[in-house]
Amino acid sequence: MEGRVSSFQSLGTVDGPGVRYVIFLQGCPLRCKCCHNPETWDMHGGTVYSAQQLVERLERYRNYFGETGGVTLSGGEPLMQAAFAAELFGLCRERGIHTCLDTSGCVLNADVERLLDRTDLVLLDYKQTSEPLYHDFCGMHMAQADAFLDVLERKRIPTWLRQVIIPQINDSEENLERLHAVANAHCCVEKVELLPFRKLCETKYAAMGIPFPLADIPEYR
Repeated sequence: MEGRVSSFQSLGTVDGPGVRYVIFLQGCPLRCKCCHNPETWDMHGGTVYSAQQLVERLERYRNYFGETGGVTLSGGEPLMQAAFAAELFGLCRERGIHTCLDTSGCVLNADVERLLDRTDLVLLDYKQTSEPLYHDFCGMHMAQADAFLDVLERKRIPTWLRQVIIPQINDSEENLERLHAVANAHCCVEKVELLPFRKLCETKYAAMGIPFPLADIPEYR
């Protein structure tokens, strides 16, 4: 099976535990206002690879993984290529490589279920903590993320909740209380990660000729 890849990061340290090989898959249906990878939106972009080719690339970096590292699928939205991701994670598991999925949880179907059964850790991007703000911010409903989190709970998949903290939007005590309430209601959630809002992506938007939605918002200090 073949899939579309936007880019690679060979020695990632912020996308799951340990040192990780991060694969950014192509394609995303969301338009998050703080998206750092707009080049991944196009479902037909990127470069085509087979799952076997990606595993062979991974093998070159195994010595760096140690006991906690491995591979992380990010994007884009990996769930848009769930069947391909499931095949890749299956090959990784056969080789004892830890598998981590960075996702918004915007899709639930049989291919996604199969992918989750081969996933060791999920980084769930929980965008906001109120429904109107959630949908306005990224184009999906909070109920979709909650339903995905319920599946992770049922499957007992270790999960990290992640949220970008943005001045003037969600940098409030109330938001953090709601986020931690979501985490505390699910035994699968091991930790909550708060990511500071940054604007390094502005050069990408400029190169693509599209406005960055949060250009007037200051970075989080």
